[in-house]
Amino acid sequence: MSGLINYVSGAVLWLGLVVKAPDLIRHRRDPYLRAICAVLGLAGVCFFLGAPPTVGTINRVSGIPNLAAPLTYASITAYSAAAQVLIVYWRGGPHVHRTSRRWIVAYACVLVGIAGMFALGDAPVERRTDLDTYYATTPFIAEMIVLYLAGHLAAASVTMVSSLGWARQVHGWLRAGLVTLGIGSLCNAGYSVSKLAAVVARWCGRDWSVLGTTVSTAAAGLGALTTVTGTLIPLVGPRLTRWQHSRRTYTRLEPLERELDGVLTRRALRLPRPRWSSPTTRLVWRRTSIHNALSHLDAFFDRGLYERTREAALADAGGDPERADAVAWAAVIAVAAREEPHRERPLTGADWTEDRTPGPDALARIADALVSSPLVAAARLRSGTTTTGSA
Repeated sequence: MSGLINYVSGAVLWLGLVVKAPDLIRHRRDPYLRAICAVLGLAGVCFFLGAPPTVGTINRVSGIPNLAAPLTYASITAYSAAAQVLIVYWRGGPHVHRTSRRWIVAYACVLVGIAGMFALGDAPVERRTDLDTYYATTPFIAEMIVLYLAGHLAAASVTMVSSLGWARQVHGWLRAGLVTLGIGSLCNAGYSVSKLAAVVARWCGRDWSVLGTTVSTAAAGLGALTTVTGTLIPLVGPRLTRWQHSRRTYTRLEPLERELDGVLTRRALRLPRPRWSSPTTRLVWRRTSIHNALSHLDAFFDRGLYERTREAALADAGGDPERADAVAWAAVIAVAAREEPHRERPLTGADWTEDRTPGPDALARIADALVSSPLVAAARLRSGTTTTGSA
């Protein structure tokens, strides 16, 4: 067997660890981040150690037949403990440190038990894929197998019950993450149950080794990936939501920036465009450029044009003051941007003519941008503090 599935699954989990590593370095004292990274790292170790080529290599290099088995069982046990600690810190509460220490101590005892049972037992024949069923009746080795499976099943069951029960009390990304985590824990429980069923069948003189080699492997792979996905959803989801909102706002602001492009270029008011940046960074860049242009045009805003356009927009928009303000601002900004290079003084109501305003479609797009992200201080214009010729 090539172990390709194991290696691919482990690589995906370690990739998640690499993504979270910068956060852990910056906040190394955060127990929640440490628990997440431990879950990702240990889950990857489980798959790596459980791959048949790795099993053979460990046994050959160490010179101890089946040494890879207790190492794999130990990694699974450590992963179970990390998952429990993660749930504890995720939920919070006044006794998180005490509860997490109890889980760690309990699974440390399981680790000691696994090491002790393997040392006392005798497993001379190397079994890379079916050690659980092959040695299910061997003294001490059988106890070691049952011990690690019971510990893993207990952790998976507690995680499933806790996450699904908590999911009924929350909403949004957290609920999605908890439901996904619960499903992953159910798959993890399927791994232990299928292994235990194969062991019990061996005790009864039957051969159900396919449960311990095929079904359990599929359940473990699906469970680990789903569990890790569930833990990452509440972290990644809100960021994706912010990026989506920033991307929409960035797109809606494009007509306004395009209208101000002449001013931005002529007066060198636009900052260098960021490359390979997040939607939030690009939105900040566009807002800053627009703000610079509007600050430059402040003295050229025509208060009279604003009032007249606002009154007309109120009648057309059915009395919606927010929309009317946006349309009035759009007209004022568009006229100021077009007239600014030809004038050395502020615009006045006497300068205004209908053909200087943009068409209704362009005006509507600029107004949409102003509604989605109000970047100008409308209160200054309405209060008469803006410097204009008609003020």
